[in-house]
Amino acid sequence: MGRFISNFKLQGDKVIWIIIFLLSIISLLVVYSSTGTLAYKVKGGNTSYFFIKQLVLLLGCYFIIWVTHKIPYKHYSSWANMGLFIAIGMLLLAKIVGVNLNQASRWITIPGIGFNFQPSELAKLALILFVSRILSKFQTDRECQKEAFWKIIAAIGVVCGIIFLDDFSTSALLGGICLMLMFIGRIAAKYLLGTFGAGLGLIIILLIIAPFLPNSFGRIHTVRNRILNFAGIGEKKTDDGRNYQVDQAKIAVVSGGIIGKGPGNSDQRNFLPHPYSDFIYAIILEELGWFGGFGILALYLFLIYRAGSIVRKCDRTFPAFLVIGLSLSIVAQALTNMAVSVNLIPVTGQPLPLVSMGGTSLIFTSAALGMILSVSRSVKEQEELNHAED
Repeated sequence: MGRFISNFKLQGDKVIWIIIFLLSIISLLVVYSSTGTLAYKVKGGNTSYFFIKQLVLLLGCYFIIWVTHKIPYKHYSSWANMGLFIAIGMLLLAKIVGVNLNQASRWITIPGIGFNFQPSELAKLALILFVSRILSKFQTDRECQKEAFWKIIAAIGVVCGIIFLDDFSTSALLGGICLMLMFIGRIAAKYLLGTFGAGLGLIIILLIIAPFLPNSFGRIHTVRNRILNFAGIGEKKTDDGRNYQVDQAKIAVVSGGIIGKGPGNSDQRNFLPHPYSDFIYAIILEELGWFGGFGILALYLFLIYRAGSIVRKCDRTFPAFLVIGLSLSIVAQALTNMAVSVNLIPVTGQPLPLVSMGGTSLIFTSAALGMILSVSRSVKEQEELNHAED
């Protein structure tokens, strides 16, 4: 048993591949189950269409993970600045020519193939790369130089500022993860506290004055209404509103019980808006029960545990910061999606990484996992080299 555990621990990259495989299998099962109503609405009852589409996307994601994990992580550091500028350019382009959905210009339609691309997903990856590079570049024996803070805060301000009005939850998650990275990177606490206080104050002011702002001022009205509804002091909504979503999710969670109704036996998929993306965890709890729900939670928690194991073995700062930032991003998004489904936080619209139906989120989550595996591969190669020298 001891030898098995030892071998299991040494093969951290294989463990991460197993987690990816299990999440993708769950994704196929739940997406197929939850898209029946959508298939009848837009595909004439062809219930296999979205299953095949998700399967093709997941196969493409495996290819992305394989390619990105083969690239030495040092290249990602050298591409960080360029990636950030490209991401900012794409975010601005989305504001100008992007597809407007729910009062938000989040998407760019790629001509010819009709694929909708969400630049904020690229921005998350690019900003974490940039922050990791700057933190590693300005490290000293005692602390991180003050210059690093100003470079990072400028990048966060631009990226999160552009995203904020169209996608508050993504902006807040990304900003929070970058602050955590700066804390781990030994940025002075007074700067971090000041930044957090300023950001929180700005959000509170915008929420207070939201009723007096024009409807064209992003989605700040939607954010305010969701927070008020969550607190129980907002307007009750119709079948298209927030209360309906949450109520249907509650029914799904409670009716699933401990062992669930079984795969494909969800009832609430016919009533719950976006059961294949924003509220997919509610469908998982209904069909697979608490056991299935806790099992998926355990997969994400084990992913961040494996990431921590990789970080401890890193002998350089950039790969360590990169793995911390990317793993926190994936797991924080997963926890946010789960918390919304069980009504612990207001509705956010965050998909469940590698499980929810979609394209852009799957692609960049896969790229992030590939980068984590790239660091893991480099660490393993270094360990083998050290053993050979001994």
